[in-house]
Amino acid sequence: MQKIALGTSNPHKLQEINEMLKEIHPDSVEFVLVDGDFNPVENGTTFEENSYIKALEAAKIMNIPALADDTGLCVDALNGRPGLYSARYAPDQPSKIKKLLSEMKDVKQGERNACFVCAMTLVAPDGKKLHTSVGKISGEIAFEPSGEHGFGYDPLFFIPDLNKTMADMTLAEKNTLSHRARALKPMVEWILENI
Repeated sequence: MQKIALGTSNPHKLQEINEMLKEIHPDSVEFVLVDGDFNPVENGTTFEENSYIKALEAAKIMNIPALADDTGLCVDALNGRPGLYSARYAPDQPSKIKKLLSEMKDVKQGERNACFVCAMTLVAPDGKKLHTSVGKISGEIAFEPSGEHGFGYDPLFFIPDLNKTMADMTLAEKNTLSHRARALKPMVEWILENI
């Protein structure tokens, strides 16, 4: 089984990606967390650049191919913010939710469109970029948090067609349609054909 380092220090992300992988191609690839100190400087100007920076650091530390994603919530009414700064928008998850709701307090129904974007990059230990894929999902920012599942902005990201937030979905449901799932599926297919 091909081992690929996952450029993240977030165990939720590792769990989510490995669960998705079971659905797509079981027993084909195993993603593993980076051993030791993993703290890349995310100074890119796009999601793709930041995903490369993280994957490169992970590939160098682990000396195996590495995959990293950079994901953000882009809110139309906030000119695309928090965007690249979604992870650093506030110090912790409750603060991020509170800050987003505060910034959106005067934005009425019908003007709360947003999308989650996930850019994934696969990098070889020598630094060569092997492949990039991008996934997106559109929705709206809810007026209050809902749901017990997911993490990050999931409790506020409402999908009108499903009449629920990302946090209202089970992990299995989320893994069929999330931005990360939409980036991971073509990435895994590329890995299976090329590595």
